Formats: sequence, structure tokens, C-alpha cells
Amino acid sequence: MFTVGIPTIIFMTIVAPIWLILHYRSKKQVSQGLSEDEYLTLQDLANKAEAMADRIQTLEAILDAETPDWRNKA
Repeated sequence: MFTVGIPTIIFMTIVAPIWLILHYRSKKQVSQGLSEDEYLTLQDLANKAEAMADRIQTLEAILDAETPDWRNKA
């Protein structure tokens, strides 16, 4: 009983409160959403993805015009 009681008391007085504080702090950060910097980075990546999609569509149109069977060869 003595060997189980001491670690339990140490856990409940030191580890558990720190664990709860860190847990709820991380929950609060997640619920706040994206920061301004993260939002700008995400917007920039979305713009780049859209530009890449347009370029791919243009390249596919060029390949379709020059080599109609290019999709079957790949």
C-alpha cells in the first residue's frame, strides 16, 4: 500500500494539474482558428495551386492539339 500511495499522491499533485493545464491550453489554441500569418500562407498556397491547375490545363490542351494520343502513351 505504501509503494502505491506515494506515486499516486505525486501524480495527483504534480503531473495531473500540469497535464490538465496543457490540455486545455492546446484546446483553446485549436478553437481560435488560424492566425493572420497562417491565413496568408494558406491563401498564397491556394493561389499557387490555382495557377498550377491553369498551367496544367494549358499544357494538356497543347499536347492534345499536337499529339492526340499522348494520354494513351503515358
